[in-house]
Amino acid sequence: QSALLEVMEESAVTVDGVTHPVPKPFLVIATQNPVGSSGTQPLPESQVDRFMVRLSLGYPDRKSEVEMLRRRKKNVAAEPIHKVITPQQLLVMQEQTAAVFVSDPLYDYITELTAWTREQPEIRLGVSPRGSIALMEMAKACAFLRDRDYLVPEDVREVFADVCAHRILPGSKARVGGVGVPELITRALEQVKAPAAV
Repeated sequence: QSALLEVMEESAVTVDGVTHPVPKPFLVIATQNPVGSSGTQPLPESQVDRFMVRLSLGYPDRKSEVEMLRRRKKNVAAEPIHKVITPQQLLVMQEQTAAVFVSDPLYDYITELTAWTREQPEIRLGVSPRGSIALMEMAKACAFLRDRDYLVPEDVREVFADVCAHRILPGSKARVGGVGVPELITRALEQVKAPAAV
């Protein structure tokens, strides 16, 4: 776990006292199955917080599953994976995303959303400052993908659940009341007013 923390925070790995930087771009992608987790240990909150987003893939739709069965019947191997972007192109895109403009009202909005999660009696652990940074960075990526060089409230709202859901731990009051993280995410977006103009 210490090696995981080091590479995620410092983009380097230390082996036998020698630190080796990892090549850029560098990403950490982890999978977690909802069942069959015997022999594995859940990560502590401080390590989960280092992952920018959490996504749920779920099952394929029926059409995709039928196609999967057809391919299996024909004994067709999986299609080869073709490169669609070079590492250098990705680095340029990361630089362009970092340059997306964030106005002061948007900084305030991001801070108010994450602060809301820390102030609710139903939430045992709210979104950390690291989560606030992740929310801003993902919102900037959303703006970039929408061909904008500036942030708007809709960008923040679009990514809020994916960035913050794994960072919010409901308390016993929420669990007893049947309130889960999705409901808390919805409340935050409803109760924290977005800026009208940026």
